[in-house]
Amino acid sequence: MGQVVAVHRSASHSFSKYAEDEIVLVVGQGVAGDAHAGATVKHRSRVARDPSQPNLRQVHLLHAELFDELVGRDHPVFPGDLGENITTRGVALLDLPTGSRLRFGDGAEVEVTGLRNPCSQIDRFQPGLTAAVLDRAGDGALIRKAGVMAVVTRPGPVRAGDTILVHLPPVPHRPLQPV
Repeated sequence: MGQVVAVHRSASHSFSKYAEDEIVLVVGQGVAGDAHAGATVKHRSRVARDPSQPNLRQVHLLHAELFDELVGRDHPVFPGDLGENITTRGVALLDLPTGSRLRFGDGAEVEVTGLRNPCSQIDRFQPGLTAAVLDRAGDGALIRKAGVMAVVTRPGPVRAGDTILVHLPPVPHRPLQPV
């Protein structure tokens, strides 16, 4: 069982998001009051390509263990800095299969759709940070460590301190891909 460390949102398309006592998840939309909420894509680069695409990036989740790693590598980065809505601890987000469901505290739930693909804004936030959130597997495959994206499947509030229950989808499991 994992835990929510912090929750964030921003009404503007700013890179970082602001800490909140509580965020509210809305089915098919994302985080109420967040610039990335909506049934169709809201990330500027994706809107430019095709604004009618479904929004598979309604909620961004990032594991606090990444912040621990980055601080240890001289990158002072903290919850909310990388634009996530929910900072977690104790859940191996990057190892989850596509379609995993995460239930928070009182019952709000998201379904994991894929990996966040780090963008150039990360280096504008802090030089060298893009390289720090990427790695290589033994076979040379790129490992993206900047969190996962999800869609809301059950509405409700999410707060720091909430527990996180993980429900895996039926097998065969599909590994996460960038969305």
